Amino acid sequence: MRKYFGTDGIRRIANTELTPELVYRVAKAGAYVFSKHSNHTPLILIGKDTRLSGSLIESSMIAGFLSYGANVINLGVIPTPAVAYLTKKMQADASVVISASHNSYEYNGIKFFSNKGTKIEDSLEEEIEDILDNFDKLNEHSAVGDKIGICEHREDLINDYLDFFVKNFKEEIQKNMDENVVVRNRYSKWCYI
Repeated sequence: MRKYFGTDGIRRIANTELTPELVYRVAKAGAYVFSKHSNHTPLILIGKDTRLSGSLIESSMIAGFLSYGANVINLGVIPTPAVAYLTKKMQADASVVISASHNSYEYNGIKFFSNKGTKIEDSLEEEIEDILDNFDKLNEHSAVGDKIGICEHREDLINDYLDFFVKNFKEEIQKNMDENVVVRNRYSKWCYI
């Protein structure tokens, strides 16, 4: 039975159950696991929704990744599908979305994606959980000096996703725009009565 991950990442009440300390540990353990499965310094993307607690979770997540030596690209506020798309496009090792989807506002969550832009395998979540329960050993592997990771803020990358989206749904977008013009023209005369 899992202790941290549910069916869709880790979701808890922000700053009481999903504390900055827990988030830091999850990120550091995640960086360790992603490093273990590659032969290079991992690159991890982070995106979030607009929940009030997002910045708190985000900063702890970044600190955890950097403290292990992983590099981070912070995407800022961005839709979940955009993070998945950019993970694959940028050939990142993994990504994280900070969101609790349909849960009420006091919740927040951490959802990991693989380098393919899909949810990480259950086996990787289990590895992260194993590390979380033996976190003292992981502290022996803290990055020092020039081994500490680097964080780059790239909120502009949303444009890559928008280009992809428009390219793939151009006909539907044009059809909806044309229908809106017809509807607007049909009802605009009522605005002047």
